Amino acid sequence: MTLTSEPAKAIDPHVLRADFPILQTRVHGKPLVYLDSASTSQKPRVVIDAVDTFYREYNANVHRGIYEIGERSTAAYETARAQVAKFIGASDAHEVVFTRNATEAINLVSYSWGRRNIGRGDAIVLTEMEHHANLVPWQLLVQEKDGDLEFIPITDDGLLRLDVFEVLLKLKPKLVAFTHVSNTLGTINPVEELTRMAHDAGALVLIDGAQAVPHVPVDVEAIGADFYAFSGHKMLAPTGSGALWARRELLESMPPFLAGGEMIREVHLRRSEWNEIPWKFEAGTPDIGAAIGLGAAADYLLSLGMDGVREHERQLVQYALETLPRAVPSIELYGPPADQRGGVIPFNLPGIHPHDVAQVLDRFGIAVRAGHHCTMPLHERLDLAATVRASFNVYSTREDVDALAHGLQEVVRVFEG
Repeated sequence: MTLTSEPAKAIDPHVLRADFPILQTRVHGKPLVYLDSASTSQKPRVVIDAVDTFYREYNANVHRGIYEIGERSTAAYETARAQVAKFIGASDAHEVVFTRNATEAINLVSYSWGRRNIGRGDAIVLTEMEHHANLVPWQLLVQEKDGDLEFIPITDDGLLRLDVFEVLLKLKPKLVAFTHVSNTLGTINPVEELTRMAHDAGALVLIDGAQAVPHVPVDVEAIGADFYAFSGHKMLAPTGSGALWARRELLESMPPFLAGGEMIREVHLRRSEWNEIPWKFEAGTPDIGAAIGLGAAADYLLSLGMDGVREHERQLVQYALETLPRAVPSIELYGPPADQRGGVIPFNLPGIHPHDVAQVLDRFGIAVRAGHHCTMPLHERLDLAATVRASFNVYSTREDVDALAHGLQEVVRVFEG
């Protein structure tokens, strides 16, 4: 996918909502207002149908059977890989490794590349805003290898301190790993600039794109990253789907992550020869249906136009940042301005626990996330025990924001008596 300066194709979420059957659901007698898309997105009918058709019409293992439905299954699985590659701007589909999610993709890099390349005293640079999935694997690695973790701090409004990053790069880190879009604050990081700076210092770059691929245009080759990980379930695809993209030469140099069927070319009693990439990293029977659904989701988003998706969510975030304080003046909002933020609004109501806020909102059919959102260090940095998070996707509307505003007024009424 090539990024262009052409005007973004407008997204009409009211039209798109018809594609998502679950949005017709009622909760406690109220229409579902789903504002937890950063946790997992809802699925359009085209994705549901793709998975259903696989299981109904040609369920068979891939790369094995030479009968008709087996060949059809293999073709659909590899077509999905090509669809995903196109979606993220990868010119070589063999650089796309299917995983269960971004967490598995990052662990693959940590175990396979990391254990071969990180040694005593080697530094890995992360950020204070990382999801636990892009923190804990590196903690385990440096503990095992006696390496070191360093962190790019953030400003109070959730932006990275690039001046400190310049200083950290003087440590000559082996790897710099950071999120493209923060799952808690929504911060859209300057990934091309960060990648260039890291490369100039001799480091490889891994990007956690789980919150980026559903919301902003992504071109991994234009970004220049070495590894790019993402989940399918956040980009309208089934749970249990995801991918790691990495440069071919890196994948070819890395040892297998898991061992067993499909990742081998030849097996003898005392030795084996590995398969070519990407299959070297796809041991055992994969979740074929989920991968096919991931391909369908990639095509669906491409048909909408990711520039339009980004503009829709930018406008929705701006509307929320204006509407919520008007409705509830006491609300505490966190994160950067709308033009630097993805479709995420974290907030608190003073004196009311986030879990209580979420529980009361649920009475009105409004689904939000409450807690630390798998970013405990970020919450510690902001001196917050927890937050409430409303998050959007292509099907989210201003009416959803209005419903949230009304729901928060009811929360305040309940707790202030």
